[in-house]
Amino acid sequence: MNRLTDNKVVLVTRPTRLAELVARFNTVSQARFYIEHQGADFCDYQREDETYHLALVETQTTLAELGRVQTIDRAFLPNFVFGPQDTVVALGQDGLVANTLKYLDGQPVVGVNPDPARWDGKLLPFKVHDLSKIIPEVFAHGRQTKTVTMAKATLNNGQAMYAVNDLFIGPRSHTSARYVIRSGKSSETHSSSGVIVSTGMGSTGWFKSLLTGATAISQTAPSVMARREFIGVTATHGPVAPKNQAARMPLRTDFAWDADYLYFTVREPFPTIRTGASLVFGRVTSESPLRLDSLMAENGVIFSDGIEKDFLEFNSGTQAVIGLAERTGMLVE
Repeated sequence: MNRLTDNKVVLVTRPTRLAELVARFNTVSQARFYIEHQGADFCDYQREDETYHLALVETQTTLAELGRVQTIDRAFLPNFVFGPQDTVVALGQDGLVANTLKYLDGQPVVGVNPDPARWDGKLLPFKVHDLSKIIPEVFAHGRQTKTVTMAKATLNNGQAMYAVNDLFIGPRSHTSARYVIRSGKSSETHSSSGVIVSTGMGSTGWFKSLLTGATAISQTAPSVMARREFIGVTATHGPVAPKNQAARMPLRTDFAWDADYLYFTVREPFPTIRTGASLVFGRVTSESPLRLDSLMAENGVIFSDGIEKDFLEFNSGTQAVIGLAERTGMLVE
């Protein structure tokens, strides 16, 4: 076979919903029983699974004609060793691209949408049939790429974690996190449900929902509480909300993917005699990193990009420095 290169092409995949159900219930029949018992359409699970596997076979066939292909499931990303010359293809939803980027160090990532009728694919600019044209151009360094700024959490025990979208620092479950937060010359002891540090790529996700919710509350709460009313549901009129609420919320949260800064947001800070709630939002730069000292005896964690199973412990005595990562992601356009 006359391949274009001997360098490796790493194809990153993810299980479909049906595959995850079969892993949980052992057989397709038992998965079907569970889904239909819940009143859902099992045929939709089957269609998704079939479409993905057809795309996977076509992708593997195309890539095999161009280079050496190694296929890995995203569950193995934390322990997989990528070569400096590898080209990476992510076949799945947008989240798979972000999950993959955080484990790379400059290797180009080609995001491929296996099911354009189902997924919008903001990070998936290519379809399977584009690969025969795109990959040779990537090999020849003939494709434009977009740089993605990453965040990094470094602990005083030497451990580190990278993030493409966001870092979460807080409790493992729905309890309060206790820590000291330092930004610039300001510091404060907190009791909150955790801290989110967002990159530009993540600014349209969790970061956006946090700021949108905070803005909506700050705009509506004063008038509602002054009227001794509550936003809720009535029997005849449905949700009750102030007039022109949407018009008063023009908040734009997104910022450039290659920005040289991050933003931190504290979730649900609770002021007490010992804890404050003033240092709750700010910018993180190379000159002004965010510093956190854990005051939690147990269940403190740091994880990134929504992958809770891949975490660092953040318990008493642990100090974390959050800043810009020394490496960046590279998305093929």
